[in-house]
Amino acid sequence: MKNIHSVLKGPCLTEKASLQQEMDNKVVFQVHPGANKIEIKEAVEKMFNVKVKNVRTASMHGKQKRVGKNIGFTNNWKKAYVTLAEGEISFVDEL
Repeated sequence: MKNIHSVLKGPCLTEKASLQQEMDNKVVFQVHPGANKIEIKEAVEKMFNVKVKNVRTASMHGKQKRVGKNIGFTNNWKKAYVTLAEGEISFVDEL
């Protein structure tokens, strides 16, 4: 996972993520399932020029979906809660 663009897939835009960004200076990203915390930290620091304090990850299971009589599942994915260091500017506009 040397490429930073393959580690970060995109932001996770939910109400909970927005509240955490405003209150706790945390940003939530959807990341590659094989990425570890060190790779995520380096990718965020290089891509957005900010200092990362902490990274927490969570593996999300795919949901069951049904179309007619066919039943399937969405893909499993991973999200990362990235805490920015004190004094770092929130990068809401950059997302």
